[in-house]
Amino acid sequence: MKLYRYVLFFMGLTFFGLGNAIAIKVKYVGLHPWEVLNVALYQHFGLTIGTWGVVCGLVLIIISLLIDRRYINIGTFLNALLIGPIMDFFLWLDLLPKATNSWIDYLILLSAIVITGIGGGMYVAAGIGAGPRDGFMLSISDKTKLSVSNARIIVESLVLIIGFLLGGPVFIATFVYTFIQSPVFQRSLKVFRALVEFLQKKKNKTQEGIVI
Repeated sequence: MKLYRYVLFFMGLTFFGLGNAIAIKVKYVGLHPWEVLNVALYQHFGLTIGTWGVVCGLVLIIISLLIDRRYINIGTFLNALLIGPIMDFFLWLDLLPKATNSWIDYLILLSAIVITGIGGGMYVAAGIGAGPRDGFMLSISDKTKLSVSNARIIVESLVLIIGFLLGGPVFIATFVYTFIQSPVFQRSLKVFRALVEFLQKKKNKTQEGIVI
């Protein structure tokens, strides 16, 4: 077992859950489409926002298993099962900044987007497995011959419409979320992939020294 990969993976999930929790505190300025849906389901049916994140993640895994199971592995299940409870835990602590109903809330949301972007890059770089939403996008892309970006746009647009119809928090930030998060994710992924490669090379050299 490559322990450092799992450490990075779980750190990434923690950052992602923390970022989502911070965003929820200022949800009136807008959320990512999937969180819009989770909040809407919470408002209608109770439970917790994180629980609905788990439910949606597991539904996507089931669909992906039926479509193309190549993208489903242990990391996918861990992602689906843990990010929601991590987010709920941070919300339960009640230590996160609260909405001020001023321009400061946009800075709070910006920090949330950056943290989730970093967390996403971390857990993907770990190479343990794609998240349920990522795996679903890849499966849809393969089956429809759409590019991954187009598949993401279509799926997230449908999710956003459903969340909006259910009364989820859709506002300005909802439509700029991805444009901010994606570059942060890409940069984070590059940095942490380089770290993983460095650790792997160091480990290989150590093993070679032991063999010699």
